[in-house]
Amino acid sequence: MTDEAKGRQTVEVEETVDSVADPGDAENVTVETAPEPEALQEQLDETRDRLMRLAAEFENYKKRMERERSRLLKYAGENILRDLLTTVDNIDRAVEQGNAAADDDSRKLAAMLEGLALTRKGLMATMERYGVEPLASVGQPFNPDEHDAMVMEPSDEVPANHVLQEFARGYRFKDRVLRHARVVVSSGPARAS
Repeated sequence: MTDEAKGRQTVEVEETVDSVADPGDAENVTVETAPEPEALQEQLDETRDRLMRLAAEFENYKKRMERERSRLLKYAGENILRDLLTTVDNIDRAVEQGNAAADDDSRKLAAMLEGLALTRKGLMATMERYGVEPLASVGQPFNPDEHDAMVMEPSDEVPANHVLQEFARGYRFKDRVLRHARVVVSSGPARAS
């Protein structure tokens, strides 16, 4: 039963009308009585109290969500930075290896280069885990959305308006270009003069 239905109290009264020709006919009459003012005031107070509590809960919810959003934004890069610390450790080891006293400089250089190659491989794996991948450029048609042309050079092997060489590799983060590849673009075969 709704609050409105509680407020209305109906009484059915069956009354015989003497003036009707057939005394067996009866008429149903509905009589509404007005609710008590105290009952209405109590309902109003309860409704107001519920509304105030709901408004306060909503304000608390908004504040809590704003604090959570701020915290997430503040520490959004925490995971990737934690993973990059391994790369920093590996670079430190490579530098230590390069500074270590060794009899054979070529062996020391080879060990350092091997450490750098492994460090690069680990860094690329970390980047791929977060959705960063290198753009394929060499031999591809020049695309201004992915490439920055630094120079155009003639080439007999690579067709015109295709990437001949990379100065710096480009990278994509998920569906966006993170950094354009800086490239040399082929102008086609060299013209004989």
